[in-house]
Amino acid sequence: MAAVNSLDELAEIFGDRLLTDSGSMRVFESDGVTALAARPRAVVLPQTEQEIVDAVRWCYRHDIPWVARGSGTSLSGGSVPVADGLVISVNRMNRCLRIDPDRRSAVVQPGMINARLARAAAEFGLHYAPDPSSMQVCTIGGNLAFNSGGAHCLKYGMTTNHILGCRVVLGDGEVVTLGGESLEGEGPDSLGLFCGSEGTMGIATEITVRLVPPPESHYCVLAGYLTIEQAGEAVASIIAAGLLPGAMEIMDAMAMRAAHEGVGAVYPAGCNAVLIVELDGSAEAVASSRGALDQLLQDSGVVALQVAGSAAERAAIWTGRKSVFSAVGRLSPDFIVQDGVVPRSRLGFALRRIGEISREAGIPVANVFHAGDGNLHPLIMYDGRIAGALHAAEEVAARIVRLCIELGGSITGEHGVGLEKRDFLPGMFDPASLDAMSRLRDQMDPKNLANRGKMFPSGEGEPTGLYGLHPLEKTGVISRF
Repeated sequence: MAAVNSLDELAEIFGDRLLTDSGSMRVFESDGVTALAARPRAVVLPQTEQEIVDAVRWCYRHDIPWVARGSGTSLSGGSVPVADGLVISVNRMNRCLRIDPDRRSAVVQPGMINARLARAAAEFGLHYAPDPSSMQVCTIGGNLAFNSGGAHCLKYGMTTNHILGCRVVLGDGEVVTLGGESLEGEGPDSLGLFCGSEGTMGIATEITVRLVPPPESHYCVLAGYLTIEQAGEAVASIIAAGLLPGAMEIMDAMAMRAAHEGVGAVYPAGCNAVLIVELDGSAEAVASSRGALDQLLQDSGVVALQVAGSAAERAAIWTGRKSVFSAVGRLSPDFIVQDGVVPRSRLGFALRRIGEISREAGIPVANVFHAGDGNLHPLIMYDGRIAGALHAAEEVAARIVRLCIELGGSITGEHGVGLEKRDFLPGMFDPASLDAMSRLRDQMDPKNLANRGKMFPSGEGEPTGLYGLHPLEKTGVISRF
């Protein structure tokens, strides 16, 4: 009861920004993977770094696990709280503290929305390159935690390539600085270690990001194909030819249907897949590459080709692509989004196998993905109101994860491991590597309070589904809706 009574300490610090009633905390119980949920002990809404320090030190004194949370757009269960733990929500720490156009950098708080940062940088003629599909709502702190990418990460890299430094509150409340404002770091890459650690090593309170000049010119084309395998093979041929587009994305027929119904996107009739390719850079560089790209597309079996003739047409193409995750909700009441990666050379084969897995299970799968780096995002549809439907969809998702491992890929490209895929890590890493990772995490957070239970295997064997019969579920750490 001591820890319960000690909520009075948090009340003195946060006042009405301490949430303890079930109604107010409901929204914090899950993230984008709504099949996993847990009720926290309380939620705090800090407005300063010191308040974060105070909350973390309170947890440290009372051995209470905690999770930092931004907008909750994680698609791996990464920001699901531990039952009876504390949620530290950083949404109110959402300011851009400064932009330095000469250094081409900005310092932001962790709750800063990605799209707002992009707009703020544009006022200085600069650009923040990472553009996850959820950029209108996701936060820079969350992007840092999961090393988010986006459609243009093929050429411009992931979040880790655009973070220069950050201030971090560690698991015991100590505040440290990782990196700085220089592009050239010194010593061990502690910042690179922190980026992508999914909140298991602390909370960033200030983040220094790199800004870049926007491309001078764009050439955006949408190519239609009779099969999704043809679109995948076209990607391999473009890369093999030495071209490096700013982005390459593939959508199958079901994803196109969702985008059409969701935002009115229009696609070529009779096509079962489309490939979006965008060249960008200087006007001279784009002009010299577009002829080669057009020829490669013609040779790849394309049956329809649309070239964006204006900024509005280009924006319409990208609006359709980035709407798919939300628009699939028009086709199915529930779905699981997967995030595996396969080598580009195996892309066509992987897509063919996903289609076979879908047909064998009798469960529809919509495919949309970052084709340039082989980052698949199959959306596995089900109706959670039907008994057993979620478990069957999880089995399909698990088969896709195993397929990615078998093809020499990864279980995640940008969504993270979280709760969803943690028990698949032994398929990618040997015991010695996993032990080294765990020991490093334990050094950063000896009490294992920061986002407890995420990323690392449970030690109880692989679950029968992706997170069906999950060990944490049995112990009450998570629960089902």
